[in-house]
Amino acid sequence: MTSLNSSSNPPSQAKKVVIGMSGGVDSSVAAWMLKQQGFEVVGLFMKNWEDDDNDEYCSARQDWLDVVSVADMIGIDVEAVNFAAEYRERVFADFLREYAAGRTPNPDVLCNAEIKFKAFLDHAMSLGADAIATGHYARVRHQGGKVQLLKAVDVSKDQSYFLHRLTQQQLANVMFPLGEIPKTEVRKIAEKIGLHNAKKKDSTGICFIGERPFREFLNRYLPRVPGPIKTTEGKTVGEHMGLAFFTLGQRKGIGLGGSQDGNGDAWYVARKDVPNNTLYVAQGHEHSWLLAHRLSAMDASWISGVAPTPGNYSAKTRYRQADSACTFSANEEVLSFDLSFPDAQWAVTPGQSAVLYDGDICLGGGIISSSVASIDV
Repeated sequence: MTSLNSSSNPPSQAKKVVIGMSGGVDSSVAAWMLKQQGFEVVGLFMKNWEDDDNDEYCSARQDWLDVVSVADMIGIDVEAVNFAAEYRERVFADFLREYAAGRTPNPDVLCNAEIKFKAFLDHAMSLGADAIATGHYARVRHQGGKVQLLKAVDVSKDQSYFLHRLTQQQLANVMFPLGEIPKTEVRKIAEKIGLHNAKKKDSTGICFIGERPFREFLNRYLPRVPGPIKTTEGKTVGEHMGLAFFTLGQRKGIGLGGSQDGNGDAWYVARKDVPNNTLYVAQGHEHSWLLAHRLSAMDASWISGVAPTPGNYSAKTRYRQADSACTFSANEEVLSFDLSFPDAQWAVTPGQSAVLYDGDICLGGGIISSSVASIDV
């Protein structure tokens, strides 16, 4: 039996734990682990999207059936709760505003802060829960009256990036049972105890998009506003359908069809000039317009409640990238901060999150507002 150690220690006196269950292997094994550790466990399935309820791209119905099957197998109660209205108001509306403004948001970050650890937390507490749990790969540590958010032991699956906007109050009552074990072990546990979803494919993206063509989905909610595609030298080489449908670093789907100057390098989205509705493209993955040594971020959120001391840390400017050394400075009055990197960062994208770390400790972060490309340094 896998046990929680001091880095994932439960809130004091926790007896009843409500765990968010998605139908996937991670939350299923997390629920089983909690039951094995002697907690009274209740599963909660969150329905956050309704527009495509019968669509091939959103598997909510099958996921619910998987949750019920797992709950029956491990012997816990389970219920479904509908947060679709809250999701549309708190997450999806912001998602559309950001894309309309030419930025590329990360709705998973906002969903965690507003739905999974707010609406879900409130509902769980109304059920008499002492704590909530999820299948996220992360850890919490209670130390000196404060709660720290730590990276998962399995760094390749670490999800602290998506959790960086959580507050002390939210983290105080949270457990992450999978934080101490690798994903390979999770699947082994699932097979050993006979979970039918042991080999279920991990979900990708967010349910309201799922595996559908992203541009097709976005076109249902945002108008197409065509404009010129220009090279970094200012030469017009095509027409885009709307800046909202492109993101920095994008290589596929630009519509140029081939090399414009004969060097054979692929085209990448390098900049979006929103006031002039112009999309700039560059050839080559390491083009200077795609590399940045500095960025500014706004809407800062710090897990401790206050900004870290200025100095040297590490940061991620997108999920699934290695930490990069950086120098941090903050303006707490306007909840903004700046990061400087000795090594250039690739395709730093406004709307994405810049997340700050001190070793394994996730300190918090903010929304990237701008960056300085190497060409501008």
